[in-house]
Amino acid sequence: MRTIAEINEKISRQRAVVLTVEELKARVVEVGATKVAKEVDVITTGTFEPMESSGAIINLGHTDPPIKIRRCWIDGVPAYTGFGAVDLYLGASCAVEVIDGEEVRERGGGHVIEDLIAGKPVHIRAQGQVTDCYPRATFETTVTCDTINQFYLFNPRNLYQNFIVGVNGGDRPLFTYLGPLQPRLGNAVYSNPGAISPLLNDPDLQLIGIGTRIFLGGGIGYVAWEGTQHFPLQKRLANRTPIGPAATLALIGDAKQMDARWVRGCYFKSYGPSLMLGVGVPFPVLNEQVVEHCAVQDKDLVAPIVDFSIPRRVRPTFGLVSYAQLKSGRVTIEGKTVRAAPLASMFFSRQIAIELKQWIEAGKFSLTQPVSPLPVERSFLPQDRWADF
Repeated sequence: MRTIAEINEKISRQRAVVLTVEELKARVVEVGATKVAKEVDVITTGTFEPMESSGAIINLGHTDPPIKIRRCWIDGVPAYTGFGAVDLYLGASCAVEVIDGEEVRERGGGHVIEDLIAGKPVHIRAQGQVTDCYPRATFETTVTCDTINQFYLFNPRNLYQNFIVGVNGGDRPLFTYLGPLQPRLGNAVYSNPGAISPLLNDPDLQLIGIGTRIFLGGGIGYVAWEGTQHFPLQKRLANRTPIGPAATLALIGDAKQMDARWVRGCYFKSYGPSLMLGVGVPFPVLNEQVVEHCAVQDKDLVAPIVDFSIPRRVRPTFGLVSYAQLKSGRVTIEGKTVRAAPLASMFFSRQIAIELKQWIEAGKFSLTQPVSPLPVERSFLPQDRWADF
């Protein structure tokens, strides 16, 4: 029906018809997919959820005399230094180290990244490997986003295509990457926002690939590669959506263009720091099948209920539950009614889809043709297959 070039031409003239994915779903219910496919050029999706496999590349610039940094702390958070002399990688889930004999683990790399994006100063303390060309041994300073060179997010695993629901069938509270799980099935926590989540609306990765331009943290980013733990061979329903964690994406974007409203450090009690990140993905309406996939409803999407009280890689499940049930706030597990709550912000996820829609309508954001598709045959290899215990 259309090409990306044709859609971009309409965007440049501010004549593209853009709907958020929620608007699209409602429109399909009203008039059907065939008519909607003729009307709409772009569909915008969004999510705002914890994405701990994230981090920032930072180049400080050379000192005088020069230093070859081999240990570094940014506001007390260790940064990786094993490459260029003043290149750093700050992991979002890395916690601060011991300060004066006390552990202050509520703050981590995600908070430092948020502060830098917000224009706040952060403290740098570095130790160098002394060489003939890098004679300096130590360095300490304060920097801001404006006083460093490159500052960009490079996130190895974001935007899970579906995830799990965490529960605790044991007899004591558990503190997990989904937050606290109360004993004896006291609560259920899920992180994916369901039918508004980007990759659940492109189940076979036909629209998104390496080089796809996206909304990342309030700025423009790109899909850089498949994400770690990318598992497109996950079992799927008849509508092609996966029944558990499946595809993932590695994302990249200039943090100097981002907005701290969409990049926020967070902390999970007795687990550690992480990062709440906003990501929006536009889908070009190239044919009617695009609309059919994006019309999927929460009642047609499921996730597995996983018992975290069993400390194994493969944990028992209590079966599958629909996102419609999860979003009702109550699910039934073995005859017991259990409270359910999301980690993702449904409100902010919607706001990201709306903001991306406004960018496109104003001609400020055009679509890209992927330079290469994402793999759809990647297996998931557990380490214990080879481990000698």
